Amino acid sequence: MPDHVGRRAATELQRGLGRRPFLRAVAGMATAGAVTGAGMGAAHAAPSATAAAMAAHPSSGSGVPGFHGRILQPGTGRIPGDHYLRSTPESVLWGYVPSVDAEPAMRMRSGQTVTIDAVSHEGILEDQGRDPLAWFGEQGVRRADVLEDAVEIARDYDRTERDFDRDGPHVVTGPVFVEEARPGDVLKIETLRADLRVPYGVVSSRHGKGALPRTADGAAAGIGLDEVMPPAGTDGRATGDPEQYGNVSVFTPVEHGEGVMGGGQVRFPLRPFMGMMGVAYAQGSGSTDGLLNSIPPTLGGGNIDIRHLGVGSTFYLPVHADGALFYVGDPHMAMGDGEVALTAMEGSLRGTFRLTVCRAGEGDAPSVAHTYPFAETDEHWIPIGLSDPEGSGGGEQNSDLDVAMRRAVVNALDFLEHDRGMDRAIAYAYLSAAADFAISQVVDRTVGVHGLIRKADFR
Repeated sequence: MPDHVGRRAATELQRGLGRRPFLRAVAGMATAGAVTGAGMGAAHAAPSATAAAMAAHPSSGSGVPGFHGRILQPGTGRIPGDHYLRSTPESVLWGYVPSVDAEPAMRMRSGQTVTIDAVSHEGILEDQGRDPLAWFGEQGVRRADVLEDAVEIARDYDRTERDFDRDGPHVVTGPVFVEEARPGDVLKIETLRADLRVPYGVVSSRHGKGALPRTADGAAAGIGLDEVMPPAGTDGRATGDPEQYGNVSVFTPVEHGEGVMGGGQVRFPLRPFMGMMGVAYAQGSGSTDGLLNSIPPTLGGGNIDIRHLGVGSTFYLPVHADGALFYVGDPHMAMGDGEVALTAMEGSLRGTFRLTVCRAGEGDAPSVAHTYPFAETDEHWIPIGLSDPEGSGGGEQNSDLDVAMRRAVVNALDFLEHDRGMDRAIAYAYLSAAADFAISQVVDRTVGVHGLIRKADFR
């Protein structure tokens, strides 16, 4: 990075300027070298992130997580599912999840597969200008390499009136009506593919959110005001203009199947998965009812943010409405346990899922899954605990990790006792000796904990 770019970025950060200069500074520090090999001051003259990633990681068909050389615009590239659902202004809810009486975007039968083009909210939100062509253009992305459905949603979405301070950020696609599903059943969701649609993602930290927030009356418990992130001095929420809030978005290119930050200072593996997979759970008094906000996960799943739910995983959700009304959103390219800054590495994915209805007593789903979300991979059974699974806490941060932890342990015990035939006391001892419990996320109002029970331990 040229010295003048670094000096300008540092000066703008220290002054706590508005959204556009602030994010230009961050983007310049994050991507100089990794994307363009130079500063980002002349965005339109610089090579694009897409071009750099294509050169670094050509199409290989290897199945290695990463970008395989082609922008997956709507309807292009491989679409392996029996059904295909695009994200359009008519097939998405922005900031909300479908209610139990929502009109389906498509229908399918149990056991069939569906490919869904999910759109990331990052780059289209109000604090980023609600103009992905302009925002990604500032990062050096060519116009042709910005997803057409992202542009259309940012420009044309009008199913609900957007309120940045009230609504969730997520673009939620669906719902899909599964013909055989009825309340009391379980929807078994197998993730078969999770393909990157673009070779870049974004990690955002927003004032008042994340693990180190500034609350209305000061810093969150356990930290000082000088430890708040983003720094309290850059907090522009009082302006009422999201573009002046001082939120930070770090543009993150993909190279050789890795996310790249700090001009190549750090590289980390991609683990693409859908942060949101859910079924309709709440009634709601209207499409923007707080019970339908897309941020907190519930007993219907939703914004569950468990990084293990990628390709090869199975996610079980109790059905609460005819047809289950399955939806996805919040596509992630990579995420660490906790998701501490607020978002994962957010980036649009094309996901392919097999949806199968499991009846009570048939043995196709863990017994606990008839009342609570549950997951598994080839290596682990994954019991889940949420701090406010019914959404009764409303719009407040319900960050009692103790509650989530206890529920995850109880669900693990129920599974081991009822499905594996273990004595409950022995199961409790086993969990203490050999299982791992991790923080799923601490940023979604309702926080989560998940357990990892090794299948190899059971003979």
